[in-house]
Amino acid sequence: MIRVLLVDDDPLVRAGLRMMLGGAEDLRVVAEAGDGTEVPALVEAHEPDVVLMDIRMPAMDGLTATEALRARPSAPEVIVLTTFDADRHVLRALRAGAAGFLLKDTPPGEIVAAVRQVAQGNPVLSPAVTRRLMDRVAESDQDRRRTRAASRLARLNEREREVAVEVGRGRSNAEIARTLHLGVPTVKTHVSSILTKLDLNNRVQIALLVHDADLV
Repeated sequence: MIRVLLVDDDPLVRAGLRMMLGGAEDLRVVAEAGDGTEVPALVEAHEPDVVLMDIRMPAMDGLTATEALRARPSAPEVIVLTTFDADRHVLRALRAGAAGFLLKDTPPGEIVAAVRQVAQGNPVLSPAVTRRLMDRVAESDQDRRRTRAASRLARLNEREREVAVEVGRGRSNAEIARTLHLGVPTVKTHVSSILTKLDLNNRVQIALLVHDADLV
């Protein structure tokens, strides 16, 4: 059973999400919050696996709440769910450790599927968000980002760097194993080591760093 926390200041939106997720036998909404300030206590009390997080909320917005939540040990995965896809919000959410970023007009079935994917450790981005994200990464301030990203990636050994580049290309562990002639367990070990060495939360952040360094 995948435990879900809903965070949105609109009660109607929360009711719609609860109804949508309630139709799936393997998902259960364990709590709801109307503001980011309520999230830490609810996470402590209900131990959700996934948090569906709105961005615009009155006292603490969803991006700030995501940053605070993902800094905790054993933090749940976060899917940012919003009505707009401004580039700065996408990047900030993903750099904070969010595993997904979906628009609220995403079809219900895709939202349910996204919760399942994120609970399994797989990042999820809507196609529109992915296109905008890649465009944004390729735009202004590229030299500064490239230098900073290259400096961080220099902490990796040669094999870890090769694995990181393949993650940046969007390849799965099995695909990386075939490409680099490694076993899948070895690839998983390298990915875990990369996350630890670079103080990252998930594969999306590895991919962003590789793109920032202009390695793919």
